[in-house]
Amino acid sequence: MSAPAQALQKPHVIDIKNPILTIENLNLWYGNTHALKNISLSIPPQKVTAFIGPSGCGKSTLLRCLNRMNDLVDDVRIEGNLRFDSLDINSPTVDVIGLRRRIGMVFQKSNPFPKSIYENVVYGLRIAGINDRNELDATAERSLRGAALWDEVKDRLYESALTLSGGQTQRLCIARAIAVNPEIILMDEPCSALDPIATARVEDLITELKERYTVVIVTHNMQQAARISDYTAFLYLGELIEYDETEKIFTRPSRQQTQDYITGRFG
Repeated sequence: MSAPAQALQKPHVIDIKNPILTIENLNLWYGNTHALKNISLSIPPQKVTAFIGPSGCGKSTLLRCLNRMNDLVDDVRIEGNLRFDSLDINSPTVDVIGLRRRIGMVFQKSNPFPKSIYENVVYGLRIAGINDRNELDATAERSLRGAALWDEVKDRLYESALTLSGGQTQRLCIARAIAVNPEIILMDEPCSALDPIATARVEDLITELKERYTVVIVTHNMQQAARISDYTAFLYLGELIEYDETEKIFTRPSRQQTQDYITGRFG
């Protein structure tokens, strides 16, 4: 069904105390297409924040703004303020590689390198010039344990990562992301290609990860957002409609558009 006409009202946005990420009046254009329109919200530390909305609403574009992944797209223009603690994310002086080490990313399609399981995990350390075997070994074990994968692969660390199942491969990519000790982990529909059992394992892992990291996830699955996130932002046609605690979004939303979307009336 088509979406109802959008009411002319400001988005409902919860006030987050001491956020780790702050987005203010963010606008993004792909060429002449205005993809994100005046987005403002703050993301709390050590919580799971979900971005939901229909396909093409801007949720993945917003996620990629948080660690400058949109730099890799031609003809992109960004206006607004994005701050990570005191760092201006879009400043031309920012070390983008260093930023992406602090704000890691797990993609929709798992992307293991054609290397061993071990080398996949320690890749980021090797790029940083770390080659001490004891440090690499300790990081590999810590990260694989953190990704709930160690017990499954500890006896095959030097086998190709390409031999792993889909769910294992996605957890390997999470292990690779946390190996460099990020503060934030971005996840772009990390379960969309997984079966229900693998999805449940990744969801359990995400819940565990927020004890040590801030997690921001894009998901097309509203039930998944309801299960694992603490806060949820609903976007539609590049605009933020509502951002609040997840329980409130799914039981007592402040905007009719949000209610219509989560009840399946459009989208």
